[in-house]
Amino acid sequence: MNYLQHLIKFPLELYHSRTMLKELAIKDFKSRYLGSYLGVVWAFIQPALMIGIYWFVFSIGFKSVPIDNIPFIIWLVSGIIPWFYFSECFLQSTNSIISNSFLVKKIVFRVSILPITSIMSSLFVHLFFIIILFVLLIAYKIPITLYFLQIFYYLFSLMLLILGLSWITSSIVIFLKDISQIVAMSLQVLFWITPVFWSFSIVPEKFHILFKLNPLYYIVEGYRNCFIYHQWFWEQPYLTLYYWGITLFFLIVGALVFKRLRPHFADVI
Repeated sequence: MNYLQHLIKFPLELYHSRTMLKELAIKDFKSRYLGSYLGVVWAFIQPALMIGIYWFVFSIGFKSVPIDNIPFIIWLVSGIIPWFYFSECFLQSTNSIISNSFLVKKIVFRVSILPITSIMSSLFVHLFFIIILFVLLIAYKIPITLYFLQIFYYLFSLMLLILGLSWITSSIVIFLKDISQIVAMSLQVLFWITPVFWSFSIVPEKFHILFKLNPLYYIVEGYRNCFIYHQWFWEQPYLTLYYWGITLFFLIVGALVFKRLRPHFADVI
């Protein structure tokens, strides 16, 4: 029960630490590219280049046709930007405590917010690509609707999922360094079983339930429901309940694991 109470009080503690969180997030974002000539510009170049490559390969190389009468580039970008955010956040937040080991030994510092700084620092690039997506929608004369407001809901949902997962991995990686490699390999598998650049309609119906067990299916399709298919999240009640059940599970387990291992961090780092 103590862990559940801790989880409930956590948002209030974050609010009181909002200034420090903002400063740490900006510092984390800048430190990733410290020493390079282009600096933080690299944060935007890499995902933009990947989108360009995927678009060229599938639109020019494989002659991909519009999906559901939507230009392929719109369909691709709307699904790939949440994936980029998830993969970037998960990798960075997994190593967030090790990367900030000098803060762990500070008695007054709340180490559990370190994964959140990685989640927030990656948000800068994510918001930039959401703006790019809006520009593409306008360029292709796709109407702006109220469904777009759901992006805040899906983004918040994704951030909580990442937080729960990162509490687990960031605390275990201190004692088992292989976790970083396991996370990287897991992301490769998740990428291919998530409908990022392939349409879910090609999956035989009998396998639908298996793919929907992947919580990222809910997020990726949710982004497309915002920008393309114009469907509210409550129109999929069972999938929504399942996603939040999984997310709350990871948050509770993450809080439990983190709190149990936290007293030993300073001894190992």
